[in-house]
Amino acid sequence: MPLQSGYGRGCGEAPAATLLFSDSFTSFQKVLRAPMPKLIPRAKLIPAAGTKPKRIEEFFGRANSGEGSVSIARMQSPGGWIEPGQTPEFDEYTVVLEGVLRVESKAGVLDVRAGQAVLVQCGEWVRYSTPEPEGAQYVAVCLPAFSLESAHRDAP
Repeated sequence: MPLQSGYGRGCGEAPAATLLFSDSFTSFQKVLRAPMPKLIPRAKLIPAAGTKPKRIEEFFGRANSGEGSVSIARMQSPGGWIEPGQTPEFDEYTVVLEGVLRVESKAGVLDVRAGQAVLVQCGEWVRYSTPEPEGAQYVAVCLPAFSLESAHRDAP
């Protein structure tokens, strides 16, 4: 089965080596076209919607790395925080690290606890909140990357 990630968008094979020859063809230099690992030196703080201040630290995504295919952010929400509902154009994978994240959908309500995860699929209406006093810390991964335009938040 072809490799699905690590070498660019949709490339399924490892990069090939290329030989570059000098004008005299007496010497050559082997150059790999492999991508280099990209260090993200710090997250970018992103303004958050909701009833109380929430901290969003984006590591990968449109705002911090210019990445449009995925966003990865760490969230820290205080107790009692409620985000406006939205119907996003992206899948959102969330892993709760501490506390409880409440996920409301048209199908019902889930309380996602530390050590658990939830997937909200593209086109589903959802509203997130942190009902317990200690709030929650979680990591969200959006495919494709989050943007305000693609979140389709409910009107206030």
